[in-house]
Amino acid sequence: MARKERPLEGEDGPLRRFADALRRLRHEAGSPPYRDLASRAHYSVATLSGAASGRRLPSLDVTLSYVRACGGDAREWERRWHSVAAQLSEAEPPEPGEEPVGSRAQGSPYVGLAAFRIEDADLFFGRERLVEDLLAGLARQRVVALVGASGAGKSSLLHAGLLPRLGARTPPAAVHVLTPGPHPLHRVRQALDAHAHAHAADDGELVLVVDQFEEVFTVCADPDERADCIDSLVEAARHPASRCRVVLGVRADFYAHCTRYPALVEVLRDAQVLVGPMSAAELRRAVVEPARRAGLTVEGALQATLVAHAHGQVGVLPLLSHALLETWRRRRGAALTLDGFHAAGGFEGALAQSAETLHTSLSPRQQRLAQQIFVHLIALGEGTEDTKRPVAREELNQDADTATVLARAARLRLLTLDDGRVELTHEALIRAWPRLRGWLTDDRERLRLHRRLTEAARAWEALGRDSGALYRGTRLDLARDLADTRALGLTAGERAFLEASTAAEAAAGNTARRRARRLRTLVALLAALVVVAGVATANAVRAEDEVTRQRNDAVAQNLADSATDLANTEPGLAVQLGLTAYRLAPTAKTRDGLASTLMTATPVHAKEVLALAYRPDGRQLATASGDHTARLWRMHGTDTPVAEATLSGHGDDVRCVSYRPDGRALATGSADGSVRLWDTADASRPALLSSLTGQGGDVRALAYSPDGRTLATSGTDGSVGLWDVADTARPALLARLAGHRDAVRSVAFGPDGRTLASAGEDRTVRLTDVSDPRRPEPLAVLEGHDSAVFSVAFGPDGHTLAAASGGRTSIRLWNLTDLRHPAPIAVLAGHTDVVGSVVFSPDGRTLASASDDRTVRVWSVARPAHPGLLSTLTGHLTAVSSVAFSPDGAVLASGGFDATVRLAGTDEARVIAGACAHAGPRITRAQWSAHLPYVDYSPPCSGLEQRR
Repeated sequence: MARKERPLEGEDGPLRRFADALRRLRHEAGSPPYRDLASRAHYSVATLSGAASGRRLPSLDVTLSYVRACGGDAREWERRWHSVAAQLSEAEPPEPGEEPVGSRAQGSPYVGLAAFRIEDADLFFGRERLVEDLLAGLARQRVVALVGASGAGKSSLLHAGLLPRLGARTPPAAVHVLTPGPHPLHRVRQALDAHAHAHAADDGELVLVVDQFEEVFTVCADPDERADCIDSLVEAARHPASRCRVVLGVRADFYAHCTRYPALVEVLRDAQVLVGPMSAAELRRAVVEPARRAGLTVEGALQATLVAHAHGQVGVLPLLSHALLETWRRRRGAALTLDGFHAAGGFEGALAQSAETLHTSLSPRQQRLAQQIFVHLIALGEGTEDTKRPVAREELNQDADTATVLARAARLRLLTLDDGRVELTHEALIRAWPRLRGWLTDDRERLRLHRRLTEAARAWEALGRDSGALYRGTRLDLARDLADTRALGLTAGERAFLEASTAAEAAAGNTARRRARRLRTLVALLAALVVVAGVATANAVRAEDEVTRQRNDAVAQNLADSATDLANTEPGLAVQLGLTAYRLAPTAKTRDGLASTLMTATPVHAKEVLALAYRPDGRQLATASGDHTARLWRMHGTDTPVAEATLSGHGDDVRCVSYRPDGRALATGSADGSVRLWDTADASRPALLSSLTGQGGDVRALAYSPDGRTLATSGTDGSVGLWDVADTARPALLARLAGHRDAVRSVAFGPDGRTLASAGEDRTVRLTDVSDPRRPEPLAVLEGHDSAVFSVAFGPDGHTLAAASGGRTSIRLWNLTDLRHPAPIAVLAGHTDVVGSVVFSPDGRTLASASDDRTVRVWSVARPAHPGLLSTLTGHLTAVSSVAFSPDGAVLASGGFDATVRLAGTDEARVIAGACAHAGPRITRAQWSAHLPYVDYSPPCSGLEQRR
């Protein structure tokens, strides 16, 4: 009998309720002893009993293991765990005044969304080489530009990297830092005059640092003042007796604006320091060193996750810093953990979660004010990205609700309040907060009108409210329309300007003239209507058809999205909605959406599916998983797979599987460093033949040669092993290939068995002649990928090679006619995240790719030099890890981190023709009205079809 647990202590709260729910789950499972639970969950008795003690929130892995051991719903409990973690993180929000605006959180080694300041220099790591480059450039040139994308860390590098080094000189250099603002010429002259007066008696040198130089183009509205400001900066640095050096921090997408000024082009010709993405080593320093300085540790899994997300990416440093700050707030003791990172919302979700926390904490009126404030602080891009726009505090309303919104946003470090100015802490918020992007997208033209009204009101005030600066005519009409449709959208100054404009127009009699003008316009329109009446009558039917087509297109696109969202919860309804969308508008999007709803989805493991492979006869599928097992499934087309056997024995994740060409043996590779060979002739009773343990490190890839006598293995030690497996009971190492500088993620034999391709995290693909596997000879190294290469595949003719990675060149095709001089053919672009797997169809005419963006794409490669996208399949809830064609090419299988395998028929016309066989009960009138309220009820299927 199970020992009775101690009563839960402490006040009622989310943690106690979570522990009580765990105990109820165990009771419903028959109250098994913790010793029995430990044997099922593979955690100790103390760990499992502590999970239900209510003293602290257990880790996600411990929680899910406890739940599975008690027979609970793992997905439901994972959602519940994230909810409790979020409640606990919000239970102790920073009080007003606890964290001064502009400073980092008390005791935090990370600054979050804000840029590093000079006082944060002891926490600034990873950019040491760029600081040296900037100092060297400043020593050679009198004007230097630091150029980088938004979010690349320019401001932090200037303030926490350059300024401390300049201050450490003997004697220290005089440094003045400024941002241009709306009147940059005044600020530049003020800085130069102040230095001249302070150093009139000596010849001390001034270093003038102009951060966010792009404000000269976005915030300054006067072209003449902009040109004079640039001339003043250049003249101050180039004057023969000058003791001034200038450093400009400028966003890369505004570099073209700089080229419009000849003086600036001349001084910057050889004086640019480019800020690119951090290397993996630099990212680790930026993550780990601040924590180490604060006496904290960063969990290895968290380090790897953060570096994987940020490596090779431009403009992600604010997201990285904010994610680290939010993870620090959810730390466990002195450790920053992966669970804390997930609870904070992940890499991009942390910032969006903070912004949504602000939004939900506000009253409805404050939420409308927040929308107006955040939009007011953004300069809309003209051929460039939107940028932040600092404004004076007086430009915003002075009421209590506005003050509340500003104070809460500043505490969450979304806004910065400093020296009477209000601004976004960083432009990364524009990209990372979907709600803000929606505000900017919904009514962009009205936002431009509002911005012009703001500038006009500011100019009116600057001119002493001169009546000549007021709006009149059409501009006043547009402004009044803007005021009527944007409730609470105008500041007090803007309303005063608009009221004065309206009063001036009334006094001048503009109302009567406007009525006359409207009357003349109406008469002209009526005359024109008489002329075109005949033509209009003839075109009426055509116009109505066009309107109907456009309506159907819009409805169909939205309906296709709804069908995809329902595919995992209501598959029958999803098929009918997808089919209706396709019949309304047979576009590529509706076709792909319908095909996605028709895929067969099957949960095949308790954890993520890492690899899959078809047996050469197509009647069996092997899957590899993070649950330390591989499984065998009986296959028949796209019917639901039937489990046949589970292969266990590996001590860690099973990462790869490969069938011998005769189909009688299967190789499995694991993160425990071993490769196991199995006899699968009898699928119900597979037998272990032998085990290889000489690869070294985590085994990441396997491949049999076409004759089945040689097995290639690779892993994290950077080598490739060639094994003689002719005698499966006594495999022997033939040779080991070196050359890769990092983990080897994929290996593949060419169709003739004489060539081996290997792909690695060192961003290269290597070709090796293995005609004699005991004496392999290197052939060529393929370069050009801008991140790790995760998968490689030969076309059936052996003349084409596909390689998959991330970045801008996620999939590359190579011509292997000359194996010693391979030539690039084409780049397949379209995926928005890392591509982890590619495979050719048996006839070589198509290529399938699986990506972390949760899609599978199918490409036409019949003409490799001119590839084209055929379809995009969705449905996986998380990253897609692997993809494989059945040997007859009729089925495409994909496995993902959502622990499922999805099967899609490759003959789309046949699949769509048989869609109703998968539709289930006919869609009801209520369901139809909910999704198609303006379309007459017309079910696409009778509901009587039988699935074949």
